[in-house]
Amino acid sequence: MSEKFELDERAQLLFRHLIQSYTRDGQPVGSKSLARQSGLDVSSATIRNIMAHLESLGLVNSPHTSAGRVPTEAGYRFFIDSLLEVRDLDKTAEQTLSETFSEDKTSQDLIHSASGILSQLTHLTGLVSVSRPARTEVRHLEFMKLSDHRILVIMVVNSDQVHNKVIQVDREYSDLELTEAEKMLARYLVGCDFIQARQKIRQELVSDKQEVNKIMDSVLEVMSAVCGEEQEDLLTAGEANLLQFSELADVGKLRELFDAFNRKRDLLHLLDGCIDADGVQIFIGSESGYEVLNDCTVIGAPYNLGADAVGVLGVIGPKRMAYDKVIPAVDLTARLLSSALKV
Repeated sequence: MSEKFELDERAQLLFRHLIQSYTRDGQPVGSKSLARQSGLDVSSATIRNIMAHLESLGLVNSPHTSAGRVPTEAGYRFFIDSLLEVRDLDKTAEQTLSETFSEDKTSQDLIHSASGILSQLTHLTGLVSVSRPARTEVRHLEFMKLSDHRILVIMVVNSDQVHNKVIQVDREYSDLELTEAEKMLARYLVGCDFIQARQKIRQELVSDKQEVNKIMDSVLEVMSAVCGEEQEDLLTAGEANLLQFSELADVGKLRELFDAFNRKRDLLHLLDGCIDADGVQIFIGSESGYEVLNDCTVIGAPYNLGADAVGVLGVIGPKRMAYDKVIPAVDLTARLLSSALKV
């Protein structure tokens, strides 16, 4: 949260116009420009005094030798927490979102659509973290024998997530052996939470070793291979949108930022901090805890599968983004995706 700053109405009005002007143009804002934009009937000297006061509070500063001023990180935080008036999305954007999440898609396709639609609506980089649901219920399990000691494992998880895994085994297994393995595992797995069922089957097989044979050893390896897949991932879209912002256009900064997209770990960790949040969370610059994001803002909101938060979606862009438009876009996207995943 920002500090509490006591600003009179004139100072608040000028600060809003400074934020809006800098967000639009990316250039330091001078007193004459603020006087013209605000429509205040005051002298330039009065405006300069107000700007000097805002600077003394740490809300703005003067970059280099420029006479104009730009918002600081603390200034953005104060603006968002105390002065921001969030708009409703325009009807076209609402319709685009509704159509995106009302189509007949699998849950995986819906989630993959989210990063692209956020990038399209905000002209920033869309982010979606995908993590394993708190409860992973197995609906169907099937083995298919392939050639050269290979078995295809087919699992349907939750309502529509299909996982295929080809595994190598130490010998050929007959169709009957595979059918028996399917039946045995189905008794433990189908209709049950995957993690709990796997723990139970391991405990029972270990406690009754005479029932463990080579086929069951291979079956357990299959379970581990399929169930142990790392499902946490980061989907991004619209990375090239960041090139339009001069403060991010430095080649070194862009390389570091794109490296962060590729590594995923830091961004996933940051988004994970939103997983239990109630609504939209905003990390401005150093608030993220990662130096590579010092010139950026990350806005995220959790999305749910039923009662469980399973991931976070949002955007990354410069600190001078249009928060009044971006925040409702992230919020509505998260709510519509959660609603679509319930179906």
